[in-house]
Amino acid sequence: MHQIPKVQEGYCAFGEHQTWYRVTGDLSNGALPLVVAHGGPGCTHDYVDAYKAIAATGRAVIHYDQLGNGRSTHLPEAPAEFWTVDLFLDELDTLLAHLGIVDGYCLLGQSWGGMLAAEHAVRRPKGLKALVIANSPSSFPTWVEEALRLRRALPGGVHETLLKHEATDDFDHPEYQAASDVFYRNHVCRLDPWPPEVVATFAAVAADPTVYHTMNGPTEFHVIGTLKDWTIEDRLHRIEVPTLVLTGRFDEATPRAAEAYSTRIPGAQWLILGQSSHMPHVEEHALCMQVVSSFLDRSTK
Repeated sequence: MHQIPKVQEGYCAFGEHQTWYRVTGDLSNGALPLVVAHGGPGCTHDYVDAYKAIAATGRAVIHYDQLGNGRSTHLPEAPAEFWTVDLFLDELDTLLAHLGIVDGYCLLGQSWGGMLAAEHAVRRPKGLKALVIANSPSSFPTWVEEALRLRRALPGGVHETLLKHEATDDFDHPEYQAASDVFYRNHVCRLDPWPPEVVATFAAVAADPTVYHTMNGPTEFHVIGTLKDWTIEDRLHRIEVPTLVLTGRFDEATPRAAEAYSTRIPGAQWLILGQSSHMPHVEEHALCMQVVSSFLDRSTK
């Protein structure tokens, strides 16, 4: 293991806007860097900050806040049609070019970030050398079906409470918030208390939910946004790079929701982490880092 090198933060111009990024490690040491795409859409890099630990292996790790979120430009007045998959693909391409790594990099996407990473990979960019899809659905309709199944299995009338308030669009009702929290603590992050970086991302979404509400919806399991019909399953065969699929045993992105990544991407490896839900990078941190680092080392020799 190497000592973690310097940390560099900066901004990348994206049209008239700015994308914040941070590099942990040395981009010039010969090891292919790892770019980390966070979830949401509409979250921030904070809750996946744990992946910076991979820089201890000598591989630079790049986090960034996607447009509309975190330290990047916020656009609360932008219309719904502004927020598209293509927008975030263009942003990723712009960042790769800005950092000078377009000819050689690895990509890890978590949740929505995994969906984005898969969308990037099916285009067969020449510089992409390895792909990690972590805790991601390959189809939002399947994700919703599985979320409803998980909800119904929760005790204490949680599902019924959620249904009652969803029928009146009363997502801010204390009962709805409390019932949502039960779901989140079973299927999003099972640590108690939540790590500060996870709390920070949830607070950021609450402060500016523009992207999350537009593309996803009011909660993880009530998807009524512009992505509600999204799927990539019929295009996954186009991915040509070594791919690792990660799922948590209790993940809201259930094995059924993630299975197509492992069966339709040629040669994909799939690992289900037995003590995790949606955030194995914090729930089983050491194991998750070891698995990802080993995969990247094998895939980029």
